[in-house]
Amino acid sequence: MADNRPRGPHGPRVAEKPKNLKSALGKLIKYLNKYIPLIIISIILATLGAILSIIGPNRLSDLTDEIGKGLVLNQDALESIQKQLSNNVSEEKIKDILKMDVSEYTIGEIMNSDLSDSNKAKFKEALETKNFDNLPNEVINYMIGPSFYNHKIFISTKDKFDLINFDFKTDDVSTLPDSIKEALFTEFTYKGVKITTDDQIKMIKVFSSIQNTNDASLIYQKIDKLPKKIKDLIKPSMDMKAIKKIGLFLLIIYLLSALFNLFQGFIMATISNRFAQNLRSKISVKINKLPLKFFDRGRIGDILSRITNDVDTISMSMNQSLSSLVGAITLFIGSIIMMFVTNSTMAIAAILSSIFGFIFMFVVLGKSQKYFSARQVELGKLNSHIEEIYSSHNVVKVYNGGKDAKDKFDTLNTSVYDCNRKSQFLSGLMPPMMGFIGNFSYVVVCVVGASLVINGNITFGVIVAFIVYVRLFTSPLSQIAQGMTSLQSTAAASERVFEFLEETEMDDESSLNEKLSISNVDGRIDFEHVKFGYNEDKIIIKDFNCKVMPGSNIAIVGPTGAGKTTIVNLLMKFYQVGSGDIKIDGVSINELTRENIHDLFIMVLQDTWLFNGTIRDNIKYNQKDVTDEEIWESLKTVGVDHFVKTLPGGLDYVITDNESISAGQKQLLTIARGMIKNSPFLILDEATSNVDTRTEELVSRAMDKLMHGRTSFVIAHRLSTIKNADLILVMKDGNIIETGNHKELLDKNGFYAELYNSQFEN
Repeated sequence: MADNRPRGPHGPRVAEKPKNLKSALGKLIKYLNKYIPLIIISIILATLGAILSIIGPNRLSDLTDEIGKGLVLNQDALESIQKQLSNNVSEEKIKDILKMDVSEYTIGEIMNSDLSDSNKAKFKEALETKNFDNLPNEVINYMIGPSFYNHKIFISTKDKFDLINFDFKTDDVSTLPDSIKEALFTEFTYKGVKITTDDQIKMIKVFSSIQNTNDASLIYQKIDKLPKKIKDLIKPSMDMKAIKKIGLFLLIIYLLSALFNLFQGFIMATISNRFAQNLRSKISVKINKLPLKFFDRGRIGDILSRITNDVDTISMSMNQSLSSLVGAITLFIGSIIMMFVTNSTMAIAAILSSIFGFIFMFVVLGKSQKYFSARQVELGKLNSHIEEIYSSHNVVKVYNGGKDAKDKFDTLNTSVYDCNRKSQFLSGLMPPMMGFIGNFSYVVVCVVGASLVINGNITFGVIVAFIVYVRLFTSPLSQIAQGMTSLQSTAAASERVFEFLEETEMDDESSLNEKLSISNVDGRIDFEHVKFGYNEDKIIIKDFNCKVMPGSNIAIVGPTGAGKTTIVNLLMKFYQVGSGDIKIDGVSINELTRENIHDLFIMVLQDTWLFNGTIRDNIKYNQKDVTDEEIWESLKTVGVDHFVKTLPGGLDYVITDNESISAGQKQLLTIARGMIKNSPFLILDEATSNVDTRTEELVSRAMDKLMHGRTSFVIAHRLSTIKNADLILVMKDGNIIETGNHKELLDKNGFYAELYNSQFEN
């Protein structure tokens, strides 16, 4: 059955979510233990960078206000001067100037005068209410007289009457008597500038002429007519010192923010790549420590996917998501706090205008997620179908299955298209949606801000600050969503990698001290009551006993599943013997390291393996001090030297994955590689199965030379290739049922004879 799981370039694709997020993250932190201090530093730098970015808009508001002051009148100066002028014409000051006499003498004089009874009645009423504002001039004439104001300004009775009859709303203040003007508009100082009586009079005249107009150009024309000292105080001007101070502060915090982000990015890039490098190194070491049974039950593509795809996923997610996630959360929370600190009304307006858009966005994300998941499943089905068809292309051709394969491909391809179209359409809504949320929030901020500016609750700079805060508020939400998704992918990938790293390893052999030297090995091997099974329920080798003499040629034959290759795997210590023992020159393999045992054997397998590299490198693989002459000699012995000479460059010819070298030629090259290795034991596991009959005869002669002086084990289904074996072991159901040479076994007319004769039956 086809494997329909989503696949990556090296096998099944990892799931989007881990089996256990908490456990996966816990293991990830454990493996990151030595990098934790640097990660904390990176997180702190990201947080500081975000905090500085949050502080910026608040100071930008101050900068905007300072610049704004250079575009409009100096309201503070204007209001202060106008307030002083208002105080100058207050009722209290006018009464102080008039100095109405309401002494007993004056009251008696008025009541005994020839004034009319109505005027006397008004005066009496004014005395009771203490309000003398509406008294007739005839009465006031008795109450006022010439006097000194502040002991230095003489004010005559006439001047006082002029003040009483003056209407400050309509009359021209310049027509007031000089004594009254001097008394009312006394000289004062504002910010070190003396504002004289004449200056005040001129200012009142100018502002009275523009109080009912909104024409900015007319206002500025009139202001130009003000006395220079007043004009200098209220004219638009920028406080360059303050602007420079704020600008320098903004430059410093934004520069520090950029530096913090730069350093944290460098730290996380270094950590993620070192961690990935460390993981790959651990995986490489782990592979050499895993027993062969792990690879028997595991998928090679899946293992490769863990080494490549999963490690890359962890590295990229750590580099791109961890610090950005922390920075985004800091920006999000910080921008909300700063908005409320700046102005709660605008903060609520900005958040509400954004939150409705984000609710809609998350609804769309929820709808699109199922299409993304379905796309991965359908893509996995399509990839599996393509892999099946192209890997068995000849079979499809022979059985005329092209149409069915194409129809199935079209169906699967259409499913992928539908899922892609829907998922990409919905995900494509995100950029314009984010743009709409941001722009709508800007509009709300501007409208609400404008109304608050008009009412004098905030300055224009606050609006500018909020426009920036809205951007800082909206953008982190998408980063947080992406970061959380990436975090899940990281956890899923790390779960698979750590699962591999925590697989049970082969037994530690560091305590084994026995060692057999290649030059001193006699070549004797003893199998003593060997019992083995891949699991307890399925015993393959039940009671295997055999004594192999030095230099002998042992052939192992039997039906599929008899345990032929298993015997070799046990001998090479790829698997641990269940019970019994195998001894090499009287030394148990349990006392020898695997590396020592592997050095003693030459092994030529049915499956050929040539890596991307030159012929020379492939032949002398892992062998030092091998000369070209020795390589040519081994090639000549095998009979493949002529083929190599025809290749461009000869031994320097580079073999690639797309190389059109036949299976037989590849096998001959691997046999030549075995001949280079000078070891006392030889294992041939179906080594001639991929060569034709003529080449087989040539290889057999080469094998005879290779086996000379070596203890050899030959596993073969073609019984014709083992006629010259010194001893043939016939295996069935994990036991040796017959032994002898070719002639002896045929004469017995037993199981071997049956196997041999079956090759020639029609």
